[in-house]
Amino acid sequence: MQHFSKQLRTRLLTLYLSAGLVMGWLPGCGSQDLEIADTVAESAVTATADATDVITFSQPEGPEESTVYVEPVDGISDDFYRGMDVSAVLALENSGVKYYNFDGEEQDVFMTLAQAGVNYIRLRVWNDPYDENGNGYGGGNNDVATAITLGQRATQYGMKVCIDFHYSDFWADPKKQFVPKAWEGMDIEEKSDALYNFTLENLTQILDAGVDVGMVQVGNEINNGMCGETDASNVRKLLASGSKAVRDAATASGKDILVAVHYTNIDDMKKLDTLLTGLQVKEIDYDIVGLSFYPYWHGTMDDLKNAIIHIRDTYGKKVYVAENAYCYTSEDGDGSANSIKGTDDLAEGYSASVQGQANEVRDVCAAASEAGAEGIFYWEGTWIPVGPADADNSAIWEKYGSGWASSYAGGYDPKDAGQYYGGSSWDNQAMFDFTGHPLASLNIFKYLKYGATAPLAIDTIPEIVVSCNIGAEVKLPDTVSIIYNDRSEEQVPVTWDAEDIAAIDTENGGEFTVAGSLDEGTEVTAIVTVERVNYVQNPGFEDADTSMWTVTYSGETNPTDYQVKAADAHSGEVAFHFWSGTSDMDFSIEQSFTDLEPGTYELSAFSQGGDLAADASMELYAVVDGKELTVPFMLTTYADWQNPTVSGIKVTDGTLTIGVRYQCNKNSWGTLDDVTLHRVGN
Repeated sequence: MQHFSKQLRTRLLTLYLSAGLVMGWLPGCGSQDLEIADTVAESAVTATADATDVITFSQPEGPEESTVYVEPVDGISDDFYRGMDVSAVLALENSGVKYYNFDGEEQDVFMTLAQAGVNYIRLRVWNDPYDENGNGYGGGNNDVATAITLGQRATQYGMKVCIDFHYSDFWADPKKQFVPKAWEGMDIEEKSDALYNFTLENLTQILDAGVDVGMVQVGNEINNGMCGETDASNVRKLLASGSKAVRDAATASGKDILVAVHYTNIDDMKKLDTLLTGLQVKEIDYDIVGLSFYPYWHGTMDDLKNAIIHIRDTYGKKVYVAENAYCYTSEDGDGSANSIKGTDDLAEGYSASVQGQANEVRDVCAAASEAGAEGIFYWEGTWIPVGPADADNSAIWEKYGSGWASSYAGGYDPKDAGQYYGGSSWDNQAMFDFTGHPLASLNIFKYLKYGATAPLAIDTIPEIVVSCNIGAEVKLPDTVSIIYNDRSEEQVPVTWDAEDIAAIDTENGGEFTVAGSLDEGTEVTAIVTVERVNYVQNPGFEDADTSMWTVTYSGETNPTDYQVKAADAHSGEVAFHFWSGTSDMDFSIEQSFTDLEPGTYELSAFSQGGDLAADASMELYAVVDGKELTVPFMLTTYADWQNPTVSGIKVTDGTLTIGVRYQCNKNSWGTLDDVTLHRVGN
C-alpha cells in the first residue's frame, strides 16, 4: 500500500475529487476526514495506475480548412513534442474558470488540448508553496499533489508529462533561485541528500498515481544557480543528486524517463557553453537540454536554430524548447498588467493577433525541427483571466492562488512577490480567449505536419507614424502596407481625413491623430508627430558606433574618449570626455552632412569642465559655403553646463560641417554632450 504524508493525502483527496467533478468521474463527495482520505487517495492511485481506457484523438491526414493560415513544417516528426505547460489550470478551475471546446461546449481542457494535437504536458512542482498558516503563494500553488491531479488528467488523454522540479518553494528563474524553507541552513552535502530524497519520494508518488512521466527537469532556468546555490560546483552536485533520483525512480517503475537540465538566455551562448562544458567535464548524468525561447526577449529564429545545433553537435545531447509563448492581443483580461503589452514590445514580424500567435508558434516549431530538436512546450497557454478586467479580483487570486503571486508569498520572496503580487501577467498570451474558449491558434499543433488553409484576410496593418519638423509641410503616405494572414504584403491606396489634416499645428508642434480609410472601407490611423528634428547623428554619444564623429588632435596622444559615467553626462550615461596630465591639449570633434534640406539652421551643444587656464579657448562652429561661423565659450567648474549656440546657418546645397574646438592646458578636464542641429526656417 502506498503511504502518503498527512499533508499529501489531504491535498490529494481534495484535488482528486475536484478533478473528478470537473471530468465527470464522481457525482460528489461526502466526509473528508483523514481516514477516508487514505482510502480514497489510495483507490485513486490504484484505479489510475490500472486504467487502460486512455482516450486519444486522430490527427489530420492532410491540410485542413481553418480561420488561421498555417504553412506546413517540412519533415516534422510525428513524435515531435507538441507540448503545453498548464500548471495553473487547477487553481483557475477552483477560482471559477470554465473551459470550452471548439463547438462552444464546456469541456475538460485536457480533452480540448489533446484534440488540438498537444501530446505532452509540462507541470512545475514547488517544494512547499504555502506559508506557516497554509495560505498558498499563488502561481497555481503547484505542489506535488497538484501535479498528480493534473498529470492523471493528461495521462487519461494520451499525453506524456514532463515534471519540472524547481527545487524552491516558489518561482525559480535566472533572477532568483530561493532555497526551500525546509532546507535553509543546510550545507551542500545535506542539501544534496535532501534534494535526492525529495525527488525520489515525490516522483515515485507521481508515477504510482499512474501519471505517464516521460521527462523530468532537474531545476528550472538554472543559468545563475539553483536551490539557493550560485557556486557552479555546488549546482553540479545538486544536479547529480536529482539525476540519480530520477534514474532510481525510473528503474523502480520500469519506465524510460529523460533527465533534463533547463537554461534560458540563448543570447548569451558564451555563458551557456561554460555551464554545459562544466556538466560534460564532471560527467553529470543527463539526457536533454531545455531552452527557454521568447522572441521578444531572446532573439531570432536563426538564433534559436544555431543554439540548438551548437548544443547537439558540441555536447551530444538532445535539445527541446522548454518554454515559448506569444501574445494574441494587446488587451488585458484581468486588470493585472501583462508581461508583454502587444504594442511596442512585439517581436519583429509577428502581430498581436491570433494569426500572429499561430505564425510565431509555427516558426518556433519549424526552427526547432529543422535544427534537430525533440520539440517545444508552449508556456501556460491555459492561464486565462480570473474575473473581469474592471473588477477587483484580488480576493479570488489570494484564496485560490490563481494569480502569479499572492500576498502570502511576501515572506518568502519579499522583493518581488511581496511588492508586486497580483493576477495573471500572461492572459494575452494564452491560447484560450478571456472567456475560456479555444483560439484557432491552439490547433497549430495538429496543423504542423500538413498545414491549414484559410480565406485570405487582413491580419494586421503596421503602425503608421509620420514625423514632421516644425514649420515644414506634413506629408502623409499615399499608400499603406497591408499584411494578410498568409503573410503576403501589399501596398494599398489610402484616403486621409481632410479635417484631421487641417488640425495639425505645424508651427507649435505636438502629436496628432489622422483618420484614414482604404478603398474597401477598412479604417486606419496615422500618428503625426510635429517637433524639432535633431539632424545630428548620435548626438549624445550613447550609441557604441561613433564613426559619424571625427576627432582631430595635435600631439602623439589622443586626450579624448567616450566616457560612460552618468554623473559627467548632460543626459544619459555617455559623454565625449577630455583630460591630459602630461601636455596641453588642442583637439576638435566634428560631423559633416551632405543631404540637408535647404533652409536656416541652429546649432547648440552642452559642455562642462574645470581647471582651465585663463588663455584656454573653446569654440562651437559651423562651416557652410566655405565660411566658418563660431561662438566662443568658457568652461568654469563641474556641472556648470555651458550651452553655446550658433544661429543663422544658411544651408543652400545640403552640405554642412559642425564641430567643437578645444585649446586648453594640461590637467584641465571636461565633457561635451547633447549636440543639436535644428532647422528653424526657410
